[in-house]
Amino acid sequence: MKNILKTSFPALTRNEALARGVAAQFCMLFDPTVEELSDVRTAVSEAVTNAVIHGYGQNGGTVFMELCAEGDLLTVTVRDEGRGIEDIELARRPFYTSMPEAERSGMGFSVMEAFMDSVDVLSEKGRGTTVIMRKRIGKDG
Repeated sequence: MKNILKTSFPALTRNEALARGVAAQFCMLFDPTVEELSDVRTAVSEAVTNAVIHGYGQNGGTVFMELCAEGDLLTVTVRDEGRGIEDIELARRPFYTSMPEAERSGMGFSVMEAFMDSVDVLSEKGRGTTVIMRKRIGKDG
C-alpha cells in the first residue's frame, strides 16, 4: 500500500529547510539509517533550491513536493511552475550553471544523483520543471 504526502510552499530560500525537515520526518516510516536520512535530506535540499533559484528567481511562485512510500521505495517529486530548463542534458552536467553571476556551483543534479538511486528530470521551457528522485531505504539491511 502506498503512503503519499503532498505539500506546497512559497518559493523562498528559507523554505528549503522546511522541505528538508518534512522529507526527513516522512522517511521515518522506513526506519532509515542516519546515512539514508542524510542522503534524502541533501537531495531534497538541492531539488528545492533549484526550484526556488532557477525555477522562479526573484519572481516568487510555489514549490510542490510529493513524497511516496511504497514497500522499501521512497519517491520524492519536487515541481515548480517556473522558467523551465532549455537543455536538460546540459543542466545535468557537473559544474554547469545557468547563473554564473550568482556564484552557483552547478552541482545540484550531480549531488541529487550521488545520494539517490535515480533522478529523472522533466521540463518545459516557460512551464516549469519536475524532478523525480527515488531511493530504496533499508535495502542493505
